[in-house]
Amino acid sequence: CTLDSEVALRVGGDFFFDPQPGDSPVNLVLIAGGVGINPLFSILLHIADLHGYQEGKGNRPKLGTAKLYYSAKNTSELLFKKNILGLMKAFPGKITCCFHVTQQRSQICKELQPHITGK
Repeated sequence: CTLDSEVALRVGGDFFFDPQPGDSPVNLVLIAGGVGINPLFSILLHIADLHGYQEGKGNRPKLGTAKLYYSAKNTSELLFKKNILGLMKAFPGKITCCFHVTQQRSQICKELQPHITGK
């Protein structure tokens, strides 16, 4: 998003991402904290599956980008972090993530360092 961009927010309840072939591509910003990552991780897996089917080919939906912001006390509480890093590596520029830790006391592993903000 940029300054003055219009965004839609949804908090709690039943939510899903199910783009249809005729839909315009959308860029997703997913925000999670702690175990709240569960439904958003499912959405990321769905996006990865759709990207794997060669975006826009045939009767497939066109996809924008997906950016995940995920916060936890420390890196050990970041669920699915290895899987998320794998998705970012498999779909560079299409799926990205920024992890935020609030109470990390130990050294952060080199693999996560480029994606970590906070203490």
